[in-house]
Amino acid sequence: MINKSIFREYDIRGIVGNELNEQSSKLIGYYLGLEAIKRTNVQEPVVVIGYDARIHSPELFNYLTSGFNKAGCKVLGMGMVATGVNYFASFQEFDGEKPNASVMITGSHNPSPYNGFKITINNAPFFGDDIYAMGEEIINNQNMNIKDNETYKEIDVKSLYKNYMITEFAHLKGMKQKLIIDCGNGVADTVLTDILDALELNYDALYCEPDGTFPNHHPDPSEEKNLKDVIEKLKGDYEYGFAYDGDADRIAFLTKNHNVKGDIMALLFAKTMKNPVIIGEVKCTQIMYDRINENGTAVMYKTGHSNLKVKLKELNADMAAEVSGHIFFNDRYYGFDDAIYATFRLLELIFNGMDIDKEIDSLPKVYSTEEIKVETTEEEKFLLMHQIKKNLITVGDDFPKILDIIEVDGVRIVFEQGWGLVRASNTTPVLVTRFESTDLEVAKLYENKINELILRSKNELSNTTN
Repeated sequence: MINKSIFREYDIRGIVGNELNEQSSKLIGYYLGLEAIKRTNVQEPVVVIGYDARIHSPELFNYLTSGFNKAGCKVLGMGMVATGVNYFASFQEFDGEKPNASVMITGSHNPSPYNGFKITINNAPFFGDDIYAMGEEIINNQNMNIKDNETYKEIDVKSLYKNYMITEFAHLKGMKQKLIIDCGNGVADTVLTDILDALELNYDALYCEPDGTFPNHHPDPSEEKNLKDVIEKLKGDYEYGFAYDGDADRIAFLTKNHNVKGDIMALLFAKTMKNPVIIGEVKCTQIMYDRINENGTAVMYKTGHSNLKVKLKELNADMAAEVSGHIFFNDRYYGFDDAIYATFRLLELIFNGMDIDKEIDSLPKVYSTEEIKVETTEEEKFLLMHQIKKNLITVGDDFPKILDIIEVDGVRIVFEQGWGLVRASNTTPVLVTRFESTDLEVAKLYENKINELILRSKNELSNTTN
């Protein structure tokens, strides 16, 4: 029985063996192949597939390939690569063949039993309602038998990618600043240190060997506990640190004084652009929006790498960013999230004379929480959000004065001295909250009052359903 929960908002993801297995993966390949034929209007679409360091990724590649072959697609296999390299392949040609679709087999920063598929067709993300609809079709036809057919053509994307980066950032050659990088035993170093070496950069590296069991720390650089080794190195001679998640589409950037989140990175990049158009998500600091709007345009949009890629293309914006470290460059690049490319754009800022710490220290002081997660269930989380929105209309006099409610993704409640966010995660059974104010005590007040609102809404929902 195929579990419906593997079909998610941004990708397909589940526990290997239980949820992602031979039958489900072959069917996913087959129905994705049919989608590629329909959407590209090509009789034999070319699909490029790469995978991360997880031990079960090559096995899932074989299953997917069998499904695509049955659908009538031609599979190009690139082996173990970073997600950015996988996306990059979609814009290249291989012996005259240009890919029509791509799949990256990755569990990203999930625990090692998990894996999944990130999908593009016509260089656009395949996600949301399209994934859910395909999931329904697969479940309705889950007893279909697909024979093994692991035929594919091997391609070398990594060399193309490395050559591109070395050429694009040749001006950085010989930079003297001392760098520390942490690949987290993910796939970043399937290309990264080769590029660093070719540019003769001054660096040391941690945990470069791809290992899907992640023996040194969990591959999620958005959590500071996973950055402790980089932080320790920065207490010495190292000037800048970089860390990557399991599939290297998210980056952490650290100086001696700051852990620079994705929204602040976007603000720094915007300073180097003329009339920039920058897309942020609902969790981004208000400082980013205010400062970018002084010399350009900042657009608030939904969280999620697929959502932001679509909006980036729609607006032809210069870049987009998530707080968690997904950075999407349309300026001088292809518009997808690639932590390795972002590394060299950050180094370029430094090379061109930007004092990162000075720029950050000059910003208005605000107090922002990390993402705070409120546990719920997959069935309850969206119902709970509806109840919260309903209760916001009737808050009492003891609730902070509301200036605006932004509903682009959940609710971002704008107060007199900051804001609070509540949104349902599209990937896990939680509500995600974040709070920001120019005053620490006020930020705590916003957090307490919104938590009271969430608890009240949860109790009301429970009473309604019992």
